[in-house]
Amino acid sequence: MPREQRFQHILRTLSRRDFVPVRELAERLEVSPMTVRRDLAVLEEQGYLLRTHGGAMKGQAVESLFSFNRRLQRAGEQKRAIGRAAAGFVEDGEILFVDCGTTPFSLAAHLRRRKGLRVITTSLPVVAELLHSPGVRVSLIGGEVVGERQAVYGAAAERAILEYHADKAFIGVDGLSLAGGLSSYDEQEAGVTRRMAENAGRVFLLCDSSKIERDSYVRFAPLSLFQVLITDGGLPRAVRERYRRRGIRIVTS
Repeated sequence: MPREQRFQHILRTLSRRDFVPVRELAERLEVSPMTVRRDLAVLEEQGYLLRTHGGAMKGQAVESLFSFNRRLQRAGEQKRAIGRAAAGFVEDGEILFVDCGTTPFSLAAHLRRRKGLRVITTSLPVVAELLHSPGVRVSLIGGEVVGERQAVYGAAAERAILEYHADKAFIGVDGLSLAGGLSSYDEQEAGVTRRMAENAGRVFLLCDSSKIERDSYVRFAPLSLFQVLITDGGLPRAVRERYRRRGIRIVTS
């Protein structure tokens, strides 16, 4: 099993339990205890768990990583401001891809009064937010539902996206850096995000400043995947200038 998949399994296990033994992880992952200990060391360094004798304890970041509601509360004001700014780029009558994740979700509340809008999404909260908006038609992409992220992932979802073309895509990431490009905690989520971007006329990346110049587990696309970065005012000017020199338009909410 690739390292990124092992990380996902470990973190998902700890999202449900307070402690997991090395021996159990080694059996489930079909690797040696030494490999598990190395994985735990990496995850501890990133703040996701605490290593103990014989296993690992849940770190505070694990709960916020896998719980949509908890993640929504993190940098809540910044995300709402990013959503408002993103809505300024939406015209009535357009077809939109809206990615899963809490920052793209912040856009949905500002679309409820639009007219003739078509929103295609993998996010269950986005569907719920727009379900009763008379001027908005919502399509939920089919695939495997992942409860913690409240989204649809998987190969079926990626194939379904290929049947659509959107005027604009509003996507999110778990990490963004000049060296590493776009990155995600989850390979399947990354695949869906990439497909949305590849099948849209224009791509907007919605990303709060805490995720910028930080790499997550899976690097899945270069900076050329998007044209506009919408972020909050916490991004230092020097960092903004480096991104602008790479041809990226930055909008500060």
